[in-house]
Parts: sequence; structure tokens; C-alpha cells
Amino acid sequence: MIPPIASTFVAGETPADALEHVRTLNEREVAGILNLLGEHYEDPSDATADTNAYVELIDSIAASDLDACISVKPSQIGLGVDEETFERNLIEIVDYGANRGVFVWVDMEDHTTTDATLDAYEALVRRHGGGAGVCLQANLERTREDLERLADVPGKVRLVKGAYDEPEEIAYTDKDRVDEVYRELVEYMFESFDDGIAIGSHDPAAVARARELHQIHGTPYEIQMLTGVRTDAQYELAAQGVDVYQYVPYGSRWLSYFYRRVRERRENLTFALRAILS
Repeated sequence: MIPPIASTFVAGETPADALEHVRTLNEREVAGILNLLGEHYEDPSDATADTNAYVELIDSIAASDLDACISVKPSQIGLGVDEETFERNLIEIVDYGANRGVFVWVDMEDHTTTDATLDAYEALVRRHGGGAGVCLQANLERTREDLERLADVPGKVRLVKGAYDEPEEIAYTDKDRVDEVYRELVEYMFESFDDGIAIGSHDPAAVARARELHQIHGTPYEIQMLTGVRTDAQYELAAQGVDVYQYVPYGSRWLSYFYRRVRERRENLTFALRAILS
């Protein structure tokens, strides 16, 4: 059982829990991005099990009236085993999602996984003409070039600031510098992308700037935030007509995810405590 302080950030332990959470989001015009918690598998059977779980989840979403998609981690579906296993499992998930009309996001992990993730993603979305999206992290110095690579690729790109402690020789480590680079990359996306922009940020300034850039360039975009963080802001944006998605993790492997959220921002623990007390 997930304790109340952790359940602020995790929708539950079962797919049914997660789908019910999405239903409550949809009532407030917020869509859901479902993620089965799990990562860094080295046993192929673990990767296969979670691949099968995602296929079943796609069926559940397709059979419902919910506004939801899914998001998978490369190391969860085989990248920790080898690239061939990862690519095979990702193809299975994306192909199945395309057949059932369910969008698939590919999360980005630490810098050692970037090339394999982008190569597999680009090959898939070019074949499908879309149907999937990938995450890029602004704190990596290479991200501007990666955005240039993906600007004319069908699919979506979620830009986040980055949650991994990357080596300073390849990443920006100063928070103010990361914020500055994030703003620059968001502006590049609105100038260069025709569609498929996802702003993965809780930063009010970043969200406001995205709206301004949309008004200037007309490029469609969406805002993505985590479960348990600035929920009221998510509802408010959705009520104003902004496309808002909440990243909804669930599953038995909730403990490490909860600790990561608390480590990332001390304010996250405050949000959780406030939710319990209220």
C-alpha cells in the first residue's frame, strides 16, 4: 500500500488505479500520460514483462473513453539488456499503440542512453508518420543539435530541464544557466517546429512564455506537468483552453520514484505535506 505522502506523486499500484486517476483529471479537462514505474532492468524477462504490461494498458485505454496516452522508459523495456532488445520492444509498443490509436511517449534517461533512444525513436516515427514523442533535456549541451535534428521529424518533442546529475563537461550544471538555455530552446522550437511542442515544466515563467510564443507563431503546443505538483495550476490552464497533460506514474515500484521527486525539489515535499494536511 502506498502511504499518503507518496500517493501525492503516484496514482496507485494498479492500472485500474491509474485509469481512475485519469478519469478524475479528464473531468477537469486535463489529459493523462500513464507510466508504469520501472527502470534499469538487466534481465530480458523483466523488460518483456513490462512491454506486455504496456500492450495491455494500451488496450485498456483504447477500450475506454479516457483522454490518455502512455510513456515508457528505454531502460525499462530493454536498453539495459542491449539495444536490439530495446528496439524490438519499443517497436512492439509503438506499433500496437498506432493500431489502437494510443500515443506513445519515450522518456529520456541519462546521457549514456541519448543516442540509442533518439535513433530508435526517429526510425519509428518516420515509418509511422507520427504516433509517438520523445523527451529531450535542456541541461545537456547537445540538445540544441538534437532539436535541429528532430525539427522536421513527425511526432512530438517534450522539452524538460533535466533531472539527472550529468557530468559538467557535457551539461550545464548551474540552475540559472539551465533556466536560460531552456528559454532559448523553447523559443527555437516555436520558431522551427510546425507542431508537436510539449513544454515539460512547472516553472510559471516557462509556461507563460510558451503561451506568448504560441500567440506570436501560432504553433500548437501542450503543457505537461507531474502528478502532485501544481495541480491547481494544471486545472486553471486547462480551463483557459490550454492543452494540459499530467504525467501519471503508477505501480509497485513507487518508492524510488517518490524519493527522486523529493530530491529534485525540496518544495515537492512541501506540496505533499500540504496535500495531506488539507
